[in-house]
Order: sequence, then C-alpha cells, then structure tokens
Amino acid sequence: MKPLFSLLLLITFFTSCQRDDEDTQQANFTQAKTEMNVSYGSDTAQRFDVYLPANRSASTTPVVFLVHGGSWSQGHRSDFGFYIDSFKKRLPNYAIVNIGYRLVKSTATVFPVQEQDVKAAVEQVAANAGQYGISMDKAAIMGYSAGAHLAMLQAYKNTSPVRMKAVIDMFGPTDLTVMYNQPWNALVPMVLQGVTGTTPQANATLYQQSSPATFVTSQTTPTLILQGDADPIVDKSQSDLLEAKLRVAGVAMEYKVYPGKGHGWFDIPTMTDTFNRIEAFLKQHNP
Repeated sequence: MKPLFSLLLLITFFTSCQRDDEDTQQANFTQAKTEMNVSYGSDTAQRFDVYLPANRSASTTPVVFLVHGGSWSQGHRSDFGFYIDSFKKRLPNYAIVNIGYRLVKSTATVFPVQEQDVKAAVEQVAANAGQYGISMDKAAIMGYSAGAHLAMLQAYKNTSPVRMKAVIDMFGPTDLTVMYNQPWNALVPMVLQGVTGTTPQANATLYQQSSPATFVTSQTTPTLILQGDADPIVDKSQSDLLEAKLRVAGVAMEYKVYPGKGHGWFDIPTMTDTFNRIEAFLKQHNP
C-alpha cells in the first residue's frame, strides 16, 4: 500500500504544479507584453520583435507578421514603426511579429537566404505560440516592396506548418523572370542578378521558385494588393500580372491602385485609405 500511496501523492503533486503553471501563464496573458530582438538564428540580422496584446488567448488571438522592404539588400524592421503604432490602435486584439532577416551583402547571403529567414522566423513563432498566447490558425502576413515579395512567398509557397489566412502585398515583385526579361528600368536586371547571383537564362528554376506568381492556385491565400501607378521601382505591371492570376484561380482578393503614387506614399489621405483597407481586409479574412 505504501508504494501505491506514494505514487498517488507524486501524481497529485505534479498535477498541482502543472495546474499552477497553466494558471500563471493564463494570468500573464492578461497583460500586454513586448519582446524585442528575439533570436531565431546565429546572425545578428536574424531577429524579430513581438508585440502581444492584453487578454490574449492561444486559441483566439490573431497574429500578423510584418516583413520590411529595401531591395533585399537594405532596410530594417524598425522601418515598420509607424505601421505598428497604427495596428495597435486599429487592431488591438492582434499580436504583431516584426521580422528582420539577413540582407544581400555578399555571395554568402544571396537569395533565397531572405526567404529562408522569413520561413524560419515564422516557424519559431509557431513553435512557441502557446507560450506567447497566440493562435497560428489565425495568422496573416504583410510586407512592402521586397518585403511584400517575401511575404507572398511565405503565404503562397511555404504553407507548412502555418497557412496564412491573409496576405497584404504593398507594391511587391511577383514574377522575377518577367522583371528581368521585360525591365521597365535598365537597373532592374542588374539588381536581380546581384540579389540572386545569377540570371533566369542561367538558372530558370531559381527565378521561377522565387516568384510568388508561380505558386498561385485555387487554394492561394486571400490577397490585398496596394500599388501606385507611377511606381518607378516595381512597375504596376507586376501587380497587374498577379491580379490576373489570382482572378483566374478564383482567389479572394482586392486590388487598389493609387493614381500618381510611386514606390510608397506618405500623404495622410492615401495612408488613411491604405490603413482602412488593410484593417477591413484582415477583419474579413483573419478575424
């Protein structure tokens, strides 16, 4: 009887400890929390910031991942500061994960290193979703310029273990082969060759596998496209191409073209419209 009694006491003790841990964790979820410079790799660029809302739940709290732009070779996740402040006000129930990634600085970090980094960051967040108190069944991703390209690759191509419910594409490249072969600017092929370390003639597979448009199917993530029609960096034709593919595939999508706007915009009326559209799209597809 003594061994049995001791075993029962041991089980009761561990059960009580587990319950206390769960209660403590749930209590922690009532407070908003920010974790900066979370590492997901050995390089100092492989960091992300996490903004967790108050009263969150691992079963109901949605999350949006942010991916900055900069031609894959510049930029920093801190560039998203204004967007984060706006999201906190407009989407107070959302968790926000702002991803940094290795930039193209040498042949050691040419594409697809950036795609791999975004994927690794998302996977690390997913592995710790329970500790954060967020639901990976309610995940969305957003980026601008090169960051939009990376966000779309994550949403369209890298669908496991997280299938995004929505993706926000702000003037992102969608077909690198077309960009290279039909450039609207003489610098475009040079930039792409520098970023990838090759050309579509030498490595067609890399260019295809690095193009979000390649992966459009009827199951593709709902997509919001925001584009200026005077963009000299990523021509509107790239967004037109994606829109056509999404519509043929029957994917839920919205396409907004801002007349006279270039590679980004900062005037209050256009920014307000942009945030209104992002908020509405996320609430519709990732409530």
